[in-house]
Amino acid sequence: MVPPRALTRRQFLKTSALSAATLRLAGVTPNQMTASPSLPIAFLHLAPRAADLSHNKQLIVAAVRKAAALGARWILTPELSVSGYTFADQIGTDWIMSQPDAWMSELCRLTARLRITLVLSHPERDPDTQKLYNSLFVLGPTGELLGRHRKINPLRVGAEAWATPGAPSLPIRIPPYDRVGMLICADAYSPEIAQQLHRDGAQLLVSSAAWAPGLYGPNGEWERCTRDTGLSLLVCNRTGPDRTLDFTEAESVIVKDGRRLLSLQSERSAIFMIEWNLQTQSLATTKYQTLDL
Repeated sequence: MVPPRALTRRQFLKTSALSAATLRLAGVTPNQMTASPSLPIAFLHLAPRAADLSHNKQLIVAAVRKAAALGARWILTPELSVSGYTFADQIGTDWIMSQPDAWMSELCRLTARLRITLVLSHPERDPDTQKLYNSLFVLGPTGELLGRHRKINPLRVGAEAWATPGAPSLPIRIPPYDRVGMLICADAYSPEIAQQLHRDGAQLLVSSAAWAPGLYGPNGEWERCTRDTGLSLLVCNRTGPDRTLDFTEAESVIVKDGRRLLSLQSERSAIFMIEWNLQTQSLATTKYQTLDL
């Protein structure tokens, strides 16, 4: 494989598109497409501050605006990007609300203005049971909430002890795809979760993550998800130090057929822009664009 290298903005925006007629092979029809039949995707590889909600929200909004200006149509965020990974022992959980709250509603309006799809990690409180979940929301390009996934495998001790395990969720319709399977970090650890999403018709897997390298770091789980299902997997991880873990060397990855096509890493918050080939369900090019924040 040709070693990946970064593109200038001009080069990136000139990446060649596929013919719309071939998109049916990927379950995507021409009338679902916007101007280009390939899909520019931004990975917000962020370094949120533990328990600093105001700073992290500002970081997310600024990154979303910059990614949209670069031409992204999908924008992915890492796990717990609003709160940081270790927060409950500092600020508690009373601030966690049912969603969409006022801030997420404003983000929905922003996605509508920018005409982008935002996959946003945000804790939530169930309005009926009051249980708390580590959740992933999909905000659509007309401002609607397209769906959510609640993390099935939160750690039951330590920094994630506040979160209730979620139930398996169905794939979500995220144009131009009819069905996208959602994962959050350690959900990839249980093979049956990705396998069930595949049985339920998922055409692509997308995951947020806060998964640091080291003794308990990723060790083939993402690759196994793609081997087991035949689906490609996009993982948006985080960077930077947290109070209990150092994510500085963590990687956002694109995986297909059991191997990593691209691993993306930065010591500070950055946007990684890739071009996704909707026919082959793979990278349109191994070149990508990086913007430091």
